[in-house]
Amino acid sequence: MSKGHARTWSAFDDDVLRALHANGHGVSYAATFMVCAKCTIHRRARRLGLVFDEKHNWTAAEDAVLRARYPDEQTADIARDLGLNIGRVYQRAARLGLHKSAEFMASDAAGRIQRGRQDPRMVAHQFQKGIVPANKGLRRPGWAPGRMRETQFKRRPAHEARNYVPIGTEKYDAKRKVTMRKVTDDPSVFPVMRWRPVHVLVWEAANGPVPKDHIVVFKKGRKTLVSADITVDRLDLVTLAENMRRNSYHTNYPKEVAQLIQLKGALNRKINKLSKGQQR
Repeated sequence: MSKGHARTWSAFDDDVLRALHANGHGVSYAATFMVCAKCTIHRRARRLGLVFDEKHNWTAAEDAVLRARYPDEQTADIARDLGLNIGRVYQRAARLGLHKSAEFMASDAAGRIQRGRQDPRMVAHQFQKGIVPANKGLRRPGWAPGRMRETQFKRRPAHEARNYVPIGTEKYDAKRKVTMRKVTDDPSVFPVMRWRPVHVLVWEAANGPVPKDHIVVFKKGRKTLVSADITVDRLDLVTLAENMRRNSYHTNYPKEVAQLIQLKGALNRKINKLSKGQQR
C-alpha cells in the first residue's frame, strides 16, 4: 500500500485483526503482519471494539508465579489468574526458557490425541469401534470418476503448452546477464535446464564438453549479447577458482579500497547484531 492512501478494510481484514488480537499479538505485530501503520490498527481496533494490551511490565513476583506454575498447569488458567492475555503468558514463558513438563504433556490436561484417554472432552468426540462413516457408499456429483476428471492436469507434449516456444528460441537471462537458447523439449528435463547460454554452446561446438570444475567466460571487454557475434575467439575456458579470483574485489580494487569494503561489511554485521538484540 502506497503511503498517504487510506486503507480499504474488508470483512476478511477485520477477521484477521480479531484473530491477531485473540492470539495476544500487539499493535506493532499486527501492523507489520497487515502491512499498515500502527495508528491505522488503533483506529480500526476501536471501531471493532478491540482493546490491544499495552506493553506489560512483568514483576519479579509474576515471574516467580510463572516459573512455579507453567510446567505443570494449563497456560489459560495461569493467564486468567494473572489477569493477562494468554499470548503474553506464552511469550514471557518463552523469554524465560520455560517448558511444559513431561508429566503434564502426558496428561489429559495437555489435550494431546493419544490412545486410552478418559477425559470426557476427548471421549465424546472419539470414533467408536463399529461406527459407520457418514459418507460411506456415497457418490458425489463432480467427484472422480465423475466430472472432476475433466479439470485434472494431464500429461501433454511440450508444444501444447500455452507459453510454448520452439527449440532454437533465444532470450536474455537477466540473472546471468547472457543470451540463452532453447535446446530441447524433452519432458524429462526440468524446464529451466532446457535453455543453455549461447556462448557455452559456441565453445562446446568447437572444443567439446566443458571440463569439470571449469567455466566458459567472455574475455575482458569482448562480451556481447548478439548471438551472431559470439565467436570462439571472444571466449576463455577458466577454472572456477580463477573465475572467482577475477571477480573478487581483492583483485579488482586497490588494497586500500578492498580493506574499506571489508570494514563496511564488518560494520554492517555489527549494526545488524545490535539491532536484533534491541528488538528482543
